Amino acid sequence: MERFSIKYLVLILFLSGCQIAEVSNTSESIELIPDLSIPKNDEVVEAIQLAEIYDTEQSTPEIVSIWEVLKNEAVIKDYEIDDLTLYYMNQHLKNIELFENYLNNSYYFLYYVIEELKKNDLPIELAFLPFIESSYDPFSISSSGAVGLWQIMPRTAELLGLKENWWVEERHDPYKSTDAAIRYIDYLYKRFNKDIYLVLVAYNAGPTFTSKAIQKNSRRVSVISYKDLPLSAQTRNYIPKFLALIELINNNEKYGVDLPEIPYSKVVDKISFEEQIEILNFSDFLNLQPELLYKLNAGYTKWATDPNMVSTFYVPVENKAKYENNGQEYIQSQKINWISHDVSRGENLWVLAKKYRTKIDIIRQVNQLDSDALSINQVLLIPVGQASSNILIPFEAHVVSEGDTLWSLARKFGVSEKKIIDINNLKSGSDIKIGQVLNIGNKNIYRNIESKKRTILYSVKQGDNLSKISKLFNVSIKTIKQDNENLDIIRPGQILKITIKAF
Repeated sequence: MERFSIKYLVLILFLSGCQIAEVSNTSESIELIPDLSIPKNDEVVEAIQLAEIYDTEQSTPEIVSIWEVLKNEAVIKDYEIDDLTLYYMNQHLKNIELFENYLNNSYYFLYYVIEELKKNDLPIELAFLPFIESSYDPFSISSSGAVGLWQIMPRTAELLGLKENWWVEERHDPYKSTDAAIRYIDYLYKRFNKDIYLVLVAYNAGPTFTSKAIQKNSRRVSVISYKDLPLSAQTRNYIPKFLALIELINNNEKYGVDLPEIPYSKVVDKISFEEQIEILNFSDFLNLQPELLYKLNAGYTKWATDPNMVSTFYVPVENKAKYENNGQEYIQSQKINWISHDVSRGENLWVLAKKYRTKIDIIRQVNQLDSDALSINQVLLIPVGQASSNILIPFEAHVVSEGDTLWSLARKFGVSEKKIIDINNLKSGSDIKIGQVLNIGNKNIYRNIESKKRTILYSVKQGDNLSKISKLFNVSIKTIKQDNENLDIIRPGQILKITIKAF
């Protein structure tokens, strides 16, 4: 009996050491590093030996729920459930299944957000903010122009160092925008004396407005509460929405809510390389649905990565192993090289063709130029070092529509009927159905430069509408409707064909 108690004492000491975190200066998730500096006196050595004797089998590590961490480590313990908070709670409880899906939207992002908050000594429950702002949808765009998980405005993004160019919009990037938002929240937290409610007000209404409102009311009361401030209806409702989430999660069993299974562990990992690549092709290599790869890396707004930046991707941890095995070989074989060029004074097509080791005809065709006249600040897309008019344009997939035949598809995409049959394991030429997704063979197809369009599949997200999708892919609403049987109503989970410009 005495030996067992010593054993468990040692294990407790060891586990307590595992709670010590070593913080990295990078933007990657924080990894917990156990403190192994246990004093090796005789008693401890003996206990370790005994532990090894009695524990002959390795125990499976317990999976800790992210919700339990949020419950246990929250700063807000006592809060008022007023009528407005109760109203928002009931809004969620009207459709519990929808609410549970709403919480599950955070699956790939919540751990990263929590770890970054903890790294900056900020209240852990601030991880609920993206639920209110965007439903944890990185593609979210508000009517006022706020973008991403954290609904960051353009001016704020500029101040926080988030990039926007022809290739990327980092406000959409779930991880870079989180890094930026937490820097901003940290500033608010310090500015408003660590009052989490005032931080929430300032995040919604702005710090300048909040400071002025506090100064105005400080003449009337000695202690300022957010309820004392002259707030707009939107801002006044902000905190009750926040508290409604806290209450439903803290007491989920009471309200009949089954919290989605999200582990308190890293579920995505980072891959970085120097080369520019085609994103849908990369998703195929990783055996990852393109919709998910774009969701995790929503900062990329085109079909390829920015040639002037390191290509960085977040992927599910289970998909990273394939890259580690033969990723570099793939990158070298599939890399592309495109640039976007802002025309300067004195530049013409001949100058640009010489500069980028390509042909005038290619620049003209890629950019659909009707004449050789260029305008200052005009943006041109240029394939660097391409001497041939045959440019690699990958086709990810095609959804079979009414009237499609293998002959018409082969003619449309410039491949043989046999190739389509072989790639898709079809029994015969007649073995295709409306709605069926066909791989047209995007691996090594070189298409003529005239083929400037490509069909991709897009999974409709919560909050999407045709206007938002048209802006996301720079495609007209009319084109989207034409490609999808003239639909007028879309719903989350629906798969849309989107015909986008390959250049």
